[in-house]
Amino acid sequence: MGRGFLLMLLLIALPAAAQIYKYTDANGNTAYSNQPPDGVKAQPVELPPLNSVAPSTPPAPPAEANSREQSRNAYEVLELTGLPTTEALRANNGTFTVNVLIKPRLQGPHLFRLLLDEQPYGQPSNVPILQLVNIDRGEHSLAVQVINGESVVQQSPSVTFNVQRVHTP
Repeated sequence: MGRGFLLMLLLIALPAAAQIYKYTDANGNTAYSNQPPDGVKAQPVELPPLNSVAPSTPPAPPAEANSREQSRNAYEVLELTGLPTTEALRANNGTFTVNVLIKPRLQGPHLFRLLLDEQPYGQPSNVPILQLVNIDRGEHSLAVQVINGESVVQQSPSVTFNVQRVHTP
């Protein structure tokens, strides 16, 4: 790489108010720094003014379009499947899996998070098959959220189901 290229990289990486110093290192090479090195004669480098471009703000969409955008979900379909809703779920040890039906498929940084009885359950995942472990017998509600960090992007309808745990002697 040429020295000019390195100087350009250095200039790009430094804030606009930074001072650059040019000096010769112990090996006789020209070097650049944002601080003058001790015991070495360094010359301040005069930098040309930086070009700056003000960020352009896109025109705000009409209020009608904005409210339509908010009411439209990121995903056309987001629901849990694989849970019996008319009969009890027979799970000997309270462990079972549920599937997430989602269209279009999960995007970039989004993750699935289960809500068991309206509380976050387990670790968020990008896999549409989620496992529940050692769930107590009785009635529960289950939903899935699509999250982006801590923000909820969308939530499925809640499904109510019953867990029946059969203990064998």
